Amino acid sequence: METKTLVTIQNPILKGFNPDPCIVRVEEDFYIITSTFEWFPGIPVYHSRDLVHWRHITNILTDHVEFEGNPDSAGVWAPALSFHDGLFYLVYTDVKRSKYPFKDAHNYLRTAEKITGPWSEPVFLNSGSFDPSLFHDDDGRKWFLNVHWDYRMEGRNKSAGIVMQEYSEEEKLKGPVFHIFEGTDLRKTEAPHLYKHGGYYYLVTAEGGTGSTHAVTVARAKNITGPYKVDPENPMMTSAHDESLPLQKAGHASLVETQTGEWFIAHLCSRPVHGKYSILGRETALQRVKWTDDGWLRLESGGREAQMEVQAPKLPPHPFELDENRYDDFDEKQLHPAWNTLRMAADESWCSLSERKGHARIKGGESLHSLYRQHLIARRQQHVCCEVETAIDFKPESFLQMAGLVLYYNTDNYVYVFISFDEKKGECLGIMKCVKGEFEKLDICIPLSGETVKVKAVIQYDQAQFYYADNGGTWTEVFTAVSIAHLSDEGNGFTGNFAGICVQDLKGTGLPADFDYFSYKELKTK
Repeated sequence: METKTLVTIQNPILKGFNPDPCIVRVEEDFYIITSTFEWFPGIPVYHSRDLVHWRHITNILTDHVEFEGNPDSAGVWAPALSFHDGLFYLVYTDVKRSKYPFKDAHNYLRTAEKITGPWSEPVFLNSGSFDPSLFHDDDGRKWFLNVHWDYRMEGRNKSAGIVMQEYSEEEKLKGPVFHIFEGTDLRKTEAPHLYKHGGYYYLVTAEGGTGSTHAVTVARAKNITGPYKVDPENPMMTSAHDESLPLQKAGHASLVETQTGEWFIAHLCSRPVHGKYSILGRETALQRVKWTDDGWLRLESGGREAQMEVQAPKLPPHPFELDENRYDDFDEKQLHPAWNTLRMAADESWCSLSERKGHARIKGGESLHSLYRQHLIARRQQHVCCEVETAIDFKPESFLQMAGLVLYYNTDNYVYVFISFDEKKGECLGIMKCVKGEFEKLDICIPLSGETVKVKAVIQYDQAQFYYADNGGTWTEVFTAVSIAHLSDEGNGFTGNFAGICVQDLKGTGLPADFDYFSYKELKTK
């Protein structure tokens, strides 16, 4: 199939939950990694050769991790990738608890000769803070940066600047800790990335919090330890001043220079539904930037606003044959890389593609509120209007056994259409939801008679209409349209909505359900 050559970058380049991007170039290859929080596998790697076309090629955190018990929106925060002398360096935070005012957060380093691994075992660096990065200076020294978190600070500006310490392979972190940047009046100074250009060290940070007041702050210094002078026109990029901008929450950025000498900035953004609900989560976009004559960084488009469409670099077009696998018939030996699980891998002990050919057999696990053994596989919602569908073969014998289709943000926010058992009606279809921790089982129990029941959800912005088809029958509405405004970032966390399939057996017998297929397709917006 002939692929149309694109001359512009269409934002966001990584749709759906893909926050905190870190971009790096290695010769002709560009890589972006993003945060994953409680979702497994951790840290996806996206690859491009022209900054226009991107593909998901691997995940880095697939072993030597223990995420079970991590709260919602804890886990992997703001990983940073760098490359020096033939070696990839990854630093990341594993947050175990983030209950105000403390941070039980631990920072690690892993290395690999190839982006696809194998990666070394994690090396512990320090605790108590987050958003690490590693800078390789041209004198051979390496510097580890992270947020200076001070729980004693009055108010809520506990992200009280950026600290830095020298790193060496032999001694890990050594020497004094330098508090190199206090931040600005925007507060919540986070996500440090250090670059050297034109005789200056440039510190790129996120400020203003990760919500609507998010921003990119740039400061520079002649010496690596400072003092750092803030850009006189700070912030360099933000959407805080204009709620009508299509890309909101612009911030948390990192820089890359192409082999043609062009500069781009990868940054976090969101596309709120009705301007209110970031159901898709925080996504990744690219902007073209330039250096001014006096050595400051500016958006090439002018102003501070992130653009939906950006001129591509002067590089040969390099499209990929993408395998996004929007329809999965579960005929492969392993789950497609688009699938994600919560806090643990989908192994044969509970998710099998071999026990019944052409089906995903999922054994019943703990409830949707569990931080441990949730037996759920899910894919990112990437479009504000979409349809998801599956077919379920499940024979429950108790109301404590459930299997179905779920729209899931976190343990406090979901909508679930499920097959279960009722003492009077037998096998039946129900619907439940949880909104900001308040559980509600909607008043419905539809008797079922077929071997296989199809279920689908049609999502239109902040509404979802569920349907079912029993025993090969026609599609019938399940209840009325349900609001999914609560499946969004606003006040809930740092992730995004997922659509998936799951099974619970609260009796502990592991009763399985078989799923014949799962489809996801974009719908035209109105």
